[in-house]
Amino acid sequence: MRINLIVNKELGFTRVLQLKSKKVSNLGLLTLLILWCNLSVAQQVIKPSEAVALALENNFGIKIAYNNVEIAENNQNILNSGYLPTLTGLAGASIDRQNSEGQLANGDTRVAEGAETRRYNASINLNYTLFDGLGRYYDYKRLKQEYDLSELQARETIENTTVQLLSVYYNVAQQSENLKSLEETIEISKDRLLRSEYQFDYGQNTKLEVLNARVDINNDSISIISARQNLINAKRDLNVVTGNTIANTFEVDTTVAFLIQLNKSDLLAKMQENNVILAQNDKNIAINEFTLKANKSGYLPTVGLTGSYGWNESTNNSPLAFLLQNTTTGFSAGVNLTWNLFDGGSTITRVKNAQIALENQKIQKEQLKIDIERNFNNAWDDYQNKLRIFEVQENNIVTAKNNFERTKERFNIGQVTSIEFRQAQLNLLNAELSRSQAKYDAKIAEILVLQISGELLNVKL
Repeated sequence: MRINLIVNKELGFTRVLQLKSKKVSNLGLLTLLILWCNLSVAQQVIKPSEAVALALENNFGIKIAYNNVEIAENNQNILNSGYLPTLTGLAGASIDRQNSEGQLANGDTRVAEGAETRRYNASINLNYTLFDGLGRYYDYKRLKQEYDLSELQARETIENTTVQLLSVYYNVAQQSENLKSLEETIEISKDRLLRSEYQFDYGQNTKLEVLNARVDINNDSISIISARQNLINAKRDLNVVTGNTIANTFEVDTTVAFLIQLNKSDLLAKMQENNVILAQNDKNIAINEFTLKANKSGYLPTVGLTGSYGWNESTNNSPLAFLLQNTTTGFSAGVNLTWNLFDGGSTITRVKNAQIALENQKIQKEQLKIDIERNFNNAWDDYQNKLRIFEVQENNIVTAKNNFERTKERFNIGQVTSIEFRQAQLNLLNAELSRSQAKYDAKIAEILVLQISGELLNVKL
């Protein structure tokens, strides 16, 4: 009889609760609908590919990397190669005023006071190096390699920025899911508080149950406040990485697709060819090889061609002068050879140091191969483990939901205490938060595998 009475009372409480909730729902339905419509219109959903595109166009670090590539492109131009001649123009003018005295052969003496002499000149001079021991040839080749290196450095910046962007992006997604889970939790807590108040009014429980429900709502509210601030901060971080180009109000796509077709052996082979760090080291080896050859050109002579076309004019009003005006124009050309037979040993020193630098680059390449292969294996294993953890969390969330639903049913009929109900509620919340954490941890681990293998920019994100 007591059980039936509790059930009947519970059904009565449920009916009253439904009536009250219905009134609240009717009063706020229109308002909630309008707010939902406004949010749907105002908030744009940024997908990962769209966020990456914004970062590639507006991220400040990437802009600087692009500018560095442009500088390297200018440096490897023919205008900076040393293959072109130099052409200079010279011009000058001078005026002299002198007092002079001269004696002629017949004994006469002539005096010139304030005699003025004017001189004018102009010329165009050409210098061209015909041969410099192949130094400029190897310098030109080195500049080409430095340009390729700058492109690889820009690619590294783009990859690092993409990883940073996606990490921030999925942090926003995780914070969004966490906030949603907490909001669902507080709705359950509010329903529990309302039910506890009715039960207290009907004398079915004590005031302690009501107070416990209020305490739980306060705790849930505090968690929501923190979650909302975390979401705001994460969105600001995302906006910074994209160059502050996203509107203040936006959402992200919380759908995560894993590239399950990834094959470890294929990625390992691609890593040997496409890893940006290894590629940069290869370029540095090529640069040092050309630097060594350019330094060896100091052992050979330099042959140069010179040419000049000039005009000179002078006027002299002195009575002692034989010519009052003299003008000359003409062209001159020549070939010169310079051979530094001994420069104190500086060329020998440069060649030796270049050989050592080249050897260091080759040693570093072997070290990098070992380190990067280790990093790849660690990243791959971490990715596989996090995928398994996510799978376990997916199964755990099903169990937690079933447990909560059954606990809720028993709580509604008074067979479970509020403490047990709260524990089931928290278990469900923790399961949802853990699943969200596992999902995005696995996605970030996948991104790191793609980065190390050199395939990050070749797949659809």
